[in-house]
Amino acid sequence: MGIPLQKTLTEAELSRLIEMAWEDRTPFDAIEQNFGFSEPQVIAVMRQELKRSSFNLWRKRVTGRATKHVALRSKLVTRAYCSTQYKPK
Repeated sequence: MGIPLQKTLTEAELSRLIEMAWEDRTPFDAIEQNFGFSEPQVIAVMRQELKRSSFNLWRKRVTGRATKHVALRSKLVTRAYCSTQYKPK
């Protein structure tokens, strides 16, 4: 019944996918490019991995948010994430 996942993720990949989904300025297209998961698949992963209240909060926040959907973004934004977003390893 659910959305089939395209591949199995390592714990680190799953953690990064969830982190990217939580970030307001990372569009679903960037997640798909990095992990091969479409928006409905990301939603399914978030539903499965988060507590119900956390999922509901996240879903309410990202629904219709221009920064999460490239088609709704300003054409002036040409990047998927902030250059200072990532911490050095």
